[in-house]
Amino acid sequence: MMINLALKQRIPPLENGDRLTRYEFERRYQAMPRHQKAELIEGVVYLASPLRFESHAEPHGHVIGWLGVYEASTPGVRLGIEPTVRLDQNNEPQPDGVLLITQTAKGQSRFSDDDYIEGAPELVIEIAASSVAIDLHDKKKIYGRNGVKEYIVWQIFENKLDWFRLQQGEYVSLEVDTDGIIKSQVFPGLWLSMSDLLTGNMQQVLAVLQLGLNSPEHQIFVQQLSGEGR
Repeated sequence: MMINLALKQRIPPLENGDRLTRYEFERRYQAMPRHQKAELIEGVVYLASPLRFESHAEPHGHVIGWLGVYEASTPGVRLGIEPTVRLDQNNEPQPDGVLLITQTAKGQSRFSDDDYIEGAPELVIEIAASSVAIDLHDKKKIYGRNGVKEYIVWQIFENKLDWFRLQQGEYVSLEVDTDGIIKSQVFPGLWLSMSDLLTGNMQQVLAVLQLGLNSPEHQIFVQQLSGEGR
């Protein structure tokens, strides 16, 4: 009798392909003896594979370094690495990075009482190696449906980076300008030299970002975030 009761009370482990509600996903995830990256995408569980250095960890570090400099120069903006994001009842992704505007600065997401992001961050970043099929299809759909304003997907094996902007419910690609720079439409001053990022030239990536941080558009944005000039 005691054995049967123990079996009933035991929480099943998360498995790849499980179809769960967000509540059940979180319940099983929190009961795991060791936490690994797990996501709920359209009601389906995805467990991450071990991460390689050159095809994930290093490019991830480069993107976070670029965004970290922007965050440090832009009060009212916060950067997160692999946070759990509660988007809706069937989707709880854990993107490689998010850049968001805080609630006090009129951002569109919030932090829950148990310290998760609820709602859509303004910018989401995914480093896509083995996960490219998910990142460019199901995740792209749910991020757009839930109002993520900009979405960056770095396809490592293809040596390609896509930066999407949400317009009228659909993602369109931001274009590289004549100087080889992509400029965020949501975060003024967030400039990226795509070719230098793809070749690992972080010195030039940060030099171009500094140009963006020195631009009048960024200065106006900082004033807006702080409430000046409203």
